[in-house]
Amino acid sequence: MKSRIFLFQTILQIMVLLASFAIIVSLSLEIFYFSKYGFSRFFVEFQFWVCIFFLFDFFVGLWSSSNRKKYFYTHFLFFLISIPYLSLVSYFQISLSNEAYYCIRFIPIIRGGYALVMVVNWFTKSKMSNLFISYFLSLMTVIYFSSLIFYDVERPVNELVHDYETALWWAFMDATTVGSNIYAVTSIGKVLSVFLAAFGMMMFPIFTVYITDKIGRLANDNSK
Repeated sequence: MKSRIFLFQTILQIMVLLASFAIIVSLSLEIFYFSKYGFSRFFVEFQFWVCIFFLFDFFVGLWSSSNRKKYFYTHFLFFLISIPYLSLVSYFQISLSNEAYYCIRFIPIIRGGYALVMVVNWFTKSKMSNLFISYFLSLMTVIYFSSLIFYDVERPVNELVHDYETALWWAFMDATTVGSNIYAVTSIGKVLSVFLAAFGMMMFPIFTVYITDKIGRLANDNSK
């Protein structure tokens, strides 16, 4: 019985990973090829069913946990980002600003970042390497999502944003706090500018600590 439950949970986790990557790919394709302004009905419906699947995974984990209270608190963030907010806003006819309505469409892709961390945990054994790769992937994920959103919101109104490569360059330069000649003109773009700079200032010292630790260990090994 326990082996069947374990097998079911393993299959469910793999499906969660696939769904997480699918929502990222679908969003990218939607922005690059299918929709210049807003999102298509297909994407909204696809996001709804992916969110329902995420909620199913959450409640299955809650039901099978030996300590449900602890599980709920430790996985509460996953519960929040799995809620199909777009459908709720539409069903209850909640009035939101264009910026707020636009932003909640991106909430489920946060699960994609978690999926990348899960993959790292599966394929790396060293705790130090695991931590480093997890932080690196988190940084790359944030840069990619930020550049994607920046490209989508700034492209119609910002003459400096000609293509996605320009938005990606802006994101990398902003995350490294070097800056570039591209300035945001929309509210969402300005918020992203501040967020990326702050996020980069927090993340890059971690890489410095990791490299310093590696050099120190190599020096100790060579001295023996």
